[in-house]
Amino acid sequence: MSATHPTVSPVQDARPHPGRRLPAVLAVGVAAALALSAWGAKDSTTWLLETVWVMVGLPLVILLRRRFPLSGLLCGLLAVHALVLVVGGHYTYAEVPAGDWVRDWLGLERNPYDRFGHLMQGFVPAVLVRELLVRTSPLRGSRWLAPLAVCGCLAFSAVFEMLEWAAAVIGGQAADAFLATQGDVWDTQWDMFCALIGATCSLILLSRLHDRSLGRLTPPVKD
Repeated sequence: MSATHPTVSPVQDARPHPGRRLPAVLAVGVAAALALSAWGAKDSTTWLLETVWVMVGLPLVILLRRRFPLSGLLCGLLAVHALVLVVGGHYTYAEVPAGDWVRDWLGLERNPYDRFGHLMQGFVPAVLVRELLVRTSPLRGSRWLAPLAVCGCLAFSAVFEMLEWAAAVIGGQAADAFLATQGDVWDTQWDMFCALIGATCSLILLSRLHDRSLGRLTPPVKD
């Protein structure tokens, strides 16, 4: 007579999965980076304007972690984006040392960190918008999913540029560091174009990986 062994379903297995701790670890890291970025920031107003998205987004993600937990991939991308924002807020985008190194290395006319920031403004929100659409709308698997995610990123980029315009009108010269135009009259158009490129590249490169990350978060939907 062969011995039988009880089977344990994934639902019954209560052992903590290492990946479940990832959001908490990332949240602590982002909070620490935000606090450090405030220490000795070049301009307190610019720091506030650049990091307000982190100050609003981080508590929101924490408060909704049980009702609407985010996929591991999205959590990681949001943490990276937050670091980009706090570094830009600490130094101002036009004076980030890493951007100066790239400028000198490539012989550019301006610090490119601002362009990188706007690439990230498309790259990361594209996955965020995609996740929201997949989980809250009937667009999962639709050919319209990627185009609408890109459109959402472009809409956010346009709103952000209008917020920059409002800051410039209200703050005058005090908002120059926040705008980071560096003398480029086409800076607004470049910013939105960078967001478009970032969103497009993100969806091309990460869509399948995102689907797998979503599959680990929620049971697959049966057709």
